[in-house]
Amino acid sequence: MLVFYLTDLGLSTPQTGMLLTLTLVGDTIVSLYLTTRADRFGRRRMLIIGAILMAAAGLTFAYTRNLVFLIVAGTIGVISPSGNEVGPFLPIEQAALSHVVPNQARTTVFAWYTLAGSFATAAGSLGGGMLSHLLQRAAMPPLESYRVVVLLYAALGILLALLFSRLSSAAEVSSPGAGSFGIDRSRDVVLKLSGLFALDSFAGGFVVQSFAAYWFYLRFGVNPGTLGVIFFWANVFAGVSALLASRLASRFGLIRTMVFTHLPSNILLLLVPLMPNLALAVLVLLARFSISQMDVPTRQSYVMAVVRPDERSAAAGITGVARTTGAAIAPLFAGFLYARPPLMSVPFFIAGTLKIVYDLLLYRGFAGRR
Repeated sequence: MLVFYLTDLGLSTPQTGMLLTLTLVGDTIVSLYLTTRADRFGRRRMLIIGAILMAAAGLTFAYTRNLVFLIVAGTIGVISPSGNEVGPFLPIEQAALSHVVPNQARTTVFAWYTLAGSFATAAGSLGGGMLSHLLQRAAMPPLESYRVVVLLYAALGILLALLFSRLSSAAEVSSPGAGSFGIDRSRDVVLKLSGLFALDSFAGGFVVQSFAAYWFYLRFGVNPGTLGVIFFWANVFAGVSALLASRLASRFGLIRTMVFTHLPSNILLLLVPLMPNLALAVLVLLARFSISQMDVPTRQSYVMAVVRPDERSAAAGITGVARTTGAAIAPLFAGFLYARPPLMSVPFFIAGTLKIVYDLLLYRGFAGRR
């Protein structure tokens, strides 16, 4: 609802684009600042601060039309321009979970955590859209119906702050380290993983879901309703695939599970634009999604396993920022390619090739590391 709300407020399209870009940049900086200090100053405290910034951003967006105030609130506060996870919550929650569950259960817990997050995101998208639609049917002006959704976002930030205040002290580190950016002895491994994860996300940015849907529209003339069904099932398969990761990891190890499920997924990605008709292209796409997310909980679990407990929040935050940065750069180039029909399939080949390079470098660099 965010873009609809901002344009109804009177912002121009360029102003809205600028605001969303600055919001994403601000969220990244806030996330990096809070996560690299969470293990020293308290995970619960930083989660509460993040939730308060979320509520403050929502309230400011709901009650001002001033572009300067919106920019300040979007940059300093925590508000999602993409509908996906932003802010410090994910890295700190992963570190806290790793602190209170046995090592052998960590990957399984992360798999369920990932699945729950995916379903919650889907439910939030559906709920926000349905709420504004129902309010408009009840004769509420569109702008006011969008404002209700923004206020609900702020209310959920307050609820999060209350829930985080109940977080057990067992999730805290008893003797936090004091390295720069929250990492000390693990700096080399975190920086290497960050570089690899940035490469993977940069590659994925060429075929983000909105671009992939647009490609199906350009290539086969698929209508939006059919696209919705295709990508609904694609995301269902992707979410369920995360649950299978823990079983494979317990038998073959985290890095092997990451690489040897990701490699065939990337080969399938290369094959999508080579399919001669819609049915085969959709079949290959769904096959790709059915194994594409097995590396998510294993990747998260590996980051937690390869650093010290007092560096986990910072490690998750730094690698997460690297992924966000990589993903944000690629669409600039992808848009240029999709806009030219002779080149519209090139992003699939770029993404698949770079992701295979990532897999090989990851295996070479970390397969032997305990």
